[in-house]
Amino acid sequence: MNPHTLKHRSKQLSWLLRHGANESGLDMDPAGWARTADVLRLARISPAQLDAIVAQNDKQRLQVRGDRIRATQGHSLDGTPVTRDALEESWVPYARDALVWHGTHVNAIEGIAAEGIRHCARSHVHLASSTESKVGKRWNVSVLLGICPARMRARGWPLWVSPNGVILTRHVPADCIVAIKLRSKGAKKAEPRLRALLGLVTPEAPPAPGPTPPVAPVA
Repeated sequence: MNPHTLKHRSKQLSWLLRHGANESGLDMDPAGWARTADVLRLARISPAQLDAIVAQNDKQRLQVRGDRIRATQGHSLDGTPVTRDALEESWVPYARDALVWHGTHVNAIEGIAAEGIRHCARSHVHLASSTESKVGKRWNVSVLLGICPARMRARGWPLWVSPNGVILTRHVPADCIVAIKLRSKGAKKAEPRLRALLGLVTPEAPPAPGPTPPVAPVA
């Protein structure tokens, strides 16, 4: 399968397993699992093509177990029979306390400051353990928000990690956002306003250098 066809088939398969079960008539359980034979038929791909898609998907968006397959995360609740409870039962609780990160853009910060980070059309908010992960390298990400897992748990919002390493939660309250990193010139220019919206203290400027001490004369 050439790279262009592989990419097209992969997107087609991701849509079917994440968003299109109801529309296509795919029988799927609440955790997102479907029979591989049904998926092959509806997606019109061969077993060999499926193997190639799974093997070459660097984001590991697909999970295969026996004769079943599912998307690891990113489901639409409106387009599938998937439930949040069933997904979370299939993931692992995220127990670390180091900051996790969410990528967004400048225009979203005002809404986030007012309502927190919402899952929108997805089942969960997607987070990452590092600013160097793919979440921080998407073309439309100009702002990275650092979130405190311990504070999230204290507020009643547990975190989970999917088999491909994506960290997930149902909601991020605004007061759990404790850090910000800016990736574009426009975002950096807006830093004071963004920090004020989120209630984040502006980093202290480094102290100005003092006068150079006089050099003692050589005897």
